[in-house]
Amino acid sequence: MALGILYLSAVHAQTLPDTTLSSDRNIRDKVLGDIQDNLDKKTKSIDLTLSRLDHRVDSLDLEIASSRDAKEKADKLLQRVQTLEKKQQTTEETELYVYQANYQSAIINLVSMDKEIKPLALFNASKSFFSTLNETANPMNYPGYQEWYRKFYEYIQKEKEHEASLAVLNDFVQATGNITSATPIAGPVSQALFLGINSYINSLGSRKKELREQSQKMLLLTSKLSQFNYDKDLIEQQWEIVQKELEKLQIHYDTILGQNLALLHVSNSAYKARFTRETDAELRYQFLTALRKDASALVTDRKSSDSKNWKQPIYYELMDVQSLKLRFGDLTFDIRGILSKYRELVFKYRNDPEIGLKVQALEVKLNALNDTFDAAFDPNDYINSATRMYLVN
Repeated sequence: MALGILYLSAVHAQTLPDTTLSSDRNIRDKVLGDIQDNLDKKTKSIDLTLSRLDHRVDSLDLEIASSRDAKEKADKLLQRVQTLEKKQQTTEETELYVYQANYQSAIINLVSMDKEIKPLALFNASKSFFSTLNETANPMNYPGYQEWYRKFYEYIQKEKEHEASLAVLNDFVQATGNITSATPIAGPVSQALFLGINSYINSLGSRKKELREQSQKMLLLTSKLSQFNYDKDLIEQQWEIVQKELEKLQIHYDTILGQNLALLHVSNSAYKARFTRETDAELRYQFLTALRKDASALVTDRKSSDSKNWKQPIYYELMDVQSLKLRFGDLTFDIRGILSKYRELVFKYRNDPEIGLKVQALEVKLNALNDTFDAAFDPNDYINSATRMYLVN
């Protein structure tokens, strides 16, 4: 079984953009380009050697067929056997070079995944979006709600001994803190909240017409936000699933990375100092270059120490890296799907007369989050490159 290295279209990029993520990607692609160029030179030389050997075998076949001298024919037959042995040896060298290149590629992709699996750029940028999302879902952030709520809270305290729903609502408010805290209005508590507001509205006489109208507006706002919270919570449940999968993937990644660094006799502290925490792009490039050379040497040593079974353990390492990339690619698809759900949420409420203005402000943050994600990840490209990392001849 022979494996072929995947050639990346971006490997010859020479300039390093300012952003860390782009710089890291560019360094990775440049090293992968070095690996590809080195393999191309070796395979080109080997192809020429194999062509000459094939031509030599054809010539010897003609000489053997036309020879009438037994000694000469035996000598030509011996030369033919030696040429075929040379051809077999050259073919095995090709296989070695391909495995060297593939393991180098796997190592470079593996160490470069560290900053991809930890989507810091995405989640750091998303803090603004999720903060605005929570603010949008909180009725206390809407004009007049806090002032009205104080009056409503006074009513709860006054009447809680007489109405069970108000007693339940009071217990919940006491558990969640002061009245200016975010008030969850999705789930079981929403029913008690709506019953309490209805009771409050009904308690207001004709002389409190202005407060009654305000309370009706607050009830409508609360109802809209209750539905908004319900829709939001459904999406956030999917976020939680993805985040847990990312945590599992990080653990698996750390295990695979540790195994391969140990094989290359690179300590975790050296890896972090020379790559993870290194800010100089040229020094990170030098570290990756040294790492790929160590990977190539490891393949050579494996073949020298076990000429029959040297490929199998290397093959497993290659598959581990490919599996990680595919798994992470699937998660980026899931994230893109969740972002689409948030777009649907914004579209649903952006023109709502009660909460539309805040949702439109949320839309600005969501667009920024989408741009950050699209700049960092392309799920289709990620998965396609992972599935084509290794070619079986």
